[in-house]
Amino acid sequence: MAAGAIQEVTEKAKRAREAAGRLSAMSRAEKDRLLLLMAEALEAGQDEILAANAKDVKNAQERNLSAAPIDRLMLNEGRVKEMAEGLRDLAKLHDPVGEIIEGWRLPNGLEVSKVRIPLGVIGIIYESRPNVTVDAAGLCLKSGNATILRGGSDAINSNVALANLLNHVAVPAGLPEGAISIIESTDREAAAELMRMDQYVDVLIPRGGHELIQRVKRESRVPVIETGEGLCHVYLDASADPAKAEPIVVNAKCQRPGVCNAAETLLVHKDCAAKLLPPIGKHLTEMGVELRACERSIKHLAGAKPATEEDWATEYLALILSVKVVDSLEEAIAHIKRYSTRNSDAIITEDLASARKFTQEIDSAAVYVNASTRFTDGGQFGLGAEIGISNQKLHARGPMGLRELTSYKYVIYGEGQVRA
Repeated sequence: MAAGAIQEVTEKAKRAREAAGRLSAMSRAEKDRLLLLMAEALEAGQDEILAANAKDVKNAQERNLSAAPIDRLMLNEGRVKEMAEGLRDLAKLHDPVGEIIEGWRLPNGLEVSKVRIPLGVIGIIYESRPNVTVDAAGLCLKSGNATILRGGSDAINSNVALANLLNHVAVPAGLPEGAISIIESTDREAAAELMRMDQYVDVLIPRGGHELIQRVKRESRVPVIETGEGLCHVYLDASADPAKAEPIVVNAKCQRPGVCNAAETLLVHKDCAAKLLPPIGKHLTEMGVELRACERSIKHLAGAKPATEEDWATEYLALILSVKVVDSLEEAIAHIKRYSTRNSDAIITEDLASARKFTQEIDSAAVYVNASTRFTDGGQFGLGAEIGISNQKLHARGPMGLRELTSYKYVIYGEGQVRA
């Protein structure tokens, strides 16, 4: 079985490398036409998609998975429509390929331009969410990249159905064969082989939980852009406005708890804990949130459970929130520096000095003042679609849109100049 998985990955990686060269030369009009055809194919093939997804959901239920992962796995008419509309929205976005980032003329007459180009072949290793298959394929196509998709075994039927539909309509219409590949083997060795494909694959982007991301970082010979982990904090400063604090905390935790920019820990200054925690705790509890509180905060939170050291380091991705009272802004910053995954962290304050100190010292991809962490998203930032949120500093940081899926090269025009 492992031999078959390795062979599949190798063959598809070779085809992706061949396709990348042709794809990089395609015009915006050609790529946008393919995106629109793919959107139509999703809607026309909705019954096929939902039938494949029903198999995955049934398998998940038989394995007694909890509600949160089943929700991430499940597709319905609305979600298929969203995927199709996402491709149409991509077609409306500016094509970054060929964009001149900057240019200048040297004293010797050489004209130098820094030109945006595709990364080449992008491998995506992801878990559970079938929509990633379509989102990643569309983003890579628009940015001129070939993509190799390796989703989790939980969603294998959904992922294969989606990728086949896209290719069925796009390849006859001009998409280079191999530009969008799905690894159908669920053998763990398939992912391991993709990580070894540095002669064909330019970058790997893992999307999933801590274990997946750390495994890819440890084992990959291909450069990795780390995305996905989000142990996010909201800190209520001593001057926090209750009218802002409560809705922000509730939104950051409850609006969609299973995503990387949802809050996992609430920190509260000691001077406002007695005032703010009871109403916020009551609201969260009514929303179904389980509260895990430190010794100082638990007395203000009816029904809360005692927090352990492990809670401060846990990305729950569920309706669970750890709560801690701190003595100062400095203690809050120290806690966040220790436990944050550097995705999104927020301060709620009316003190400008506190806001400035927080934004200067918290080294996360997105740092908020008086706003929910849930805004860390390409669409919400006005960047369009995103392939993930990068917590690192090389090669991209924060929501990764089309520009973040490109690199650049220098193009130099001369008139016979030689170097002395």
